[in-house]
Amino acid sequence: MKRFWTHAVAVPRPEGGHAVLLDGKPLRLPGGAPLATGFAALAEAIAAEWQAAGGAKDGEMTMEAVPLTRLLGTAQDRIAPDPSAMVIGLAKYAETDLLCYRAEDPVLAAMQAREWQPLLDWVAETHGAPLAVTAGLMPVAQPSASLDALRDAVATHATEELAALGLAVPSLGSLVLGLALSAGRLDAVTAHRLATLDEAWQEQRWGTDWEAEERRIRAAADLDLAERFLALVRS
Repeated sequence: MKRFWTHAVAVPRPEGGHAVLLDGKPLRLPGGAPLATGFAALAEAIAAEWQAAGGAKDGEMTMEAVPLTRLLGTAQDRIAPDPSAMVIGLAKYAETDLLCYRAEDPVLAAMQAREWQPLLDWVAETHGAPLAVTAGLMPVAQPSASLDALRDAVATHATEELAALGLAVPSLGSLVLGLALSAGRLDAVTAHRLATLDEAWQEQRWGTDWEAEERRIRAAADLDLAERFLALVRS
């Protein structure tokens, strides 16, 4: 679409929180509600991406240029009305968490144990949620008390934080990695490396799978956005 504004600024709202104005008019979600957040740093970052989008008035832009806006819109429109749905959806990843499934190849399995087990130990200690580990792809049942504890851990996140987790956890295939990213135990680059440990090992042996590489690039971008979003709502 064409850029129709000259100036984008973040402002306090009289009713509380912060909004973004485009030439003095509120930036609105597709449903018509004004975009709003309780976090000043996030509002300022969103104003900055709208100020840069399209370059200048009448320039061409797409919504890809305003990723923070899209993520906050998800939080406001889809999560805030019923956060429990997002909590339940994210918590289900613990039932088949990537870190619990080890390779049958002893070399790769040893690498997975070295890289992944400290995070499983962390989630067991921090959240009281020990998870069972298995070799191969056959499902392993997880303790119901651990699943309940991890659901409670997800539920402690604010709406905007849930939006970030909703982007990160599916990209990682792991609730444990997502919680570690949220807690600051891992950065986005390390979380992505750990989530793609198997693929990297396979490619060292058999060469690059370009479709998989494209998926990894997209996942890395999503994780970078989630990490940045979390930093803004916590600054």
